[in-house]
Amino acid sequence: MAKSLEKKIAIWGWIFVTPSLLFFALFSFYPIINAIYLSFCKKNLISLKAPVFTGFSNYIRVFTSPDFWNSVRATVVFTVGTFSALVIFSLILSVFLTMKSRGSRILQLVYYAPAILSSVVAALIWQVIFEPRGIANQAVNILMHTQGIDLKWLSDSTTLQIATMVVYFWKYIGYFTVLFITGLGKIPTGIYEAARIDGASRGQVLFRITLPLLKPTTLLVSIMSMLQCLKTFSTQYLFTQSGSPLPPINVITLNIYNTALREYNIGRASVMSVILFVFMIILTIIQLRFSRSDDVSY
Repeated sequence: MAKSLEKKIAIWGWIFVTPSLLFFALFSFYPIINAIYLSFCKKNLISLKAPVFTGFSNYIRVFTSPDFWNSVRATVVFTVGTFSALVIFSLILSVFLTMKSRGSRILQLVYYAPAILSSVVAALIWQVIFEPRGIANQAVNILMHTQGIDLKWLSDSTTLQIATMVVYFWKYIGYFTVLFITGLGKIPTGIYEAARIDGASRGQVLFRITLPLLKPTTLLVSIMSMLQCLKTFSTQYLFTQSGSPLPPINVITLNIYNTALREYNIGRASVMSVILFVFMIILTIIQLRFSRSDDVSY
């Protein structure tokens, strides 16, 4: 009787899980396998001819292409600059909002609001801000006590890279702050009360209690923010469409788009997609290895 009941539960479990598995296989697993297959083939995107197997020729051309390595550089610069700022400042903001009792909910809403905007809208908003007569130049001139200086946010290679980082930071800082606040809320208040009774200072509480117990949340935020940065596309695409130079912000995702949809070379675009996919997996595994002790005992 017990075995028949377990069988029924297992059958109904598979019935409920099957639609999700089919959805994942159709829209995630199949595109990955197809991209790996096309990376070894010569295929024109708009041609009806079947793909022609060419072995590792696409990989050789991509790895010997200066354009690809420039994309790697642009992606690494953007990821390092944005990822580190997101993790550090979202943690600082979450601690500040947790300590602040009055108005913390309103501030959380204000910080989180940009996260619900689409990436396209966020990029368009900041495109107006970064114009020669925009708020960005005016703010810098006020702070530096200068007048009429244009930093060329959307044309100079250095400031253009900083501009894309600022857009992404502004959009996602609130989202990751809320994640940190959730992690802080899971820490029992009794631990803090015991620390105060023992005479621990605020610095000791932060570095000896809060940060160690926040390790699982920090790991989650670091992995999610890193993957988000590696997948960046919309901001760079809109900026280049508006006249900004391509090389400084030609991240891998943008290079994949241009190679596939403008040059119609789906084989080389698939190679770059596979390389990015493998790189993201490797970085995620490294982060998990460095933070093996996910479980925290209070």
